[in-house]
Amino acid sequence: MDKRLSPLSEAIDLSPYRLFSRDAWANLRADTPLTLTVSDLRKLQSLNDPTSLDDVIEIYLPLSRLLSLYVAATQGLFKATQRFLMAEDGKVPYIIGVAGSVAAGKSTTARILQALLSRWANTPKVELVTTDGFLLPNAELQRQGLMERKGFPESYDAPAILKFLARVKAGERNVAAPVYSHLVYDVVPGEEIVIDRPDILIFEGINVLQGPRKARDGQPIPFVSDFFDFTVYIDAAEADLHRWYVQRFMRLRQTAFRDPKSYFRKYAELSEDAAIDIANGLWERINLVNLRENIVPSRPRASLIMRKGTDHRIEEVALRKL
Repeated sequence: MDKRLSPLSEAIDLSPYRLFSRDAWANLRADTPLTLTVSDLRKLQSLNDPTSLDDVIEIYLPLSRLLSLYVAATQGLFKATQRFLMAEDGKVPYIIGVAGSVAAGKSTTARILQALLSRWANTPKVELVTTDGFLLPNAELQRQGLMERKGFPESYDAPAILKFLARVKAGERNVAAPVYSHLVYDVVPGEEIVIDRPDILIFEGINVLQGPRKARDGQPIPFVSDFFDFTVYIDAAEADLHRWYVQRFMRLRQTAFRDPKSYFRKYAELSEDAAIDIANGLWERINLVNLRENIVPSRPRASLIMRKGTDHRIEEVALRKL
């Protein structure tokens, strides 16, 4: 061993995370009550996401308990800072980011968290916003030659995201966010969702954990993750994500793609083999590249990582050490 190193170096765990098996994590639920029914869960699930009530009990209830402690601690710190500054009381929302690959189950996770957190005893106001609405309109993506990069960092209106989060974090009232339609695969002109000083905001999207970029003058530019108090990353093996993506694509052929207004209507009439070829091509050409270049590299920034097995079942939880 290099004598310049501490003799304790080999014994030190350098991982920034504490790892929990599913059973060990489930034991941390304590007395957190189950406030969701099977019927509630069905309404929250995304297509091709088999999240079960056992997942809620063993994974999401412990997380709900942890977040309740974190939110209370953060509020206490904010009040202490306000007293120090002799400032008037204000309201600063606790912002939770949810990230992960396409088809990982981010939307289901975000909706379950919203439902559970809004049913805490003090009934906080919990809002959910996705980054989809901040995508550049298709016309602009086409103008810039970015349609094949849709979902990559450069396909979003980054200044609009920053302005939205900054205003929400500042406690402003009636902050508007644009709305995206998965049916027409585009931002809906004139439509918006208004966020009015929530206690908790959940902000969900594939690239929300990406780190800040550097400006040409070398100065850092704040980015989405700088506004988060807690972040969740949904993790899974590439092969599983690929398979889930293709399965979802094939199910959509029988449902949403058949709508005459659907952007993907052309895929509904293809043969099964042709549709599978299309889905595989989209995955390998776009989603897999984005996963490797942008999404997975952001994973170490997460406060908590949920690792899924081949059947979508969360098998391990990694919690960042404080």
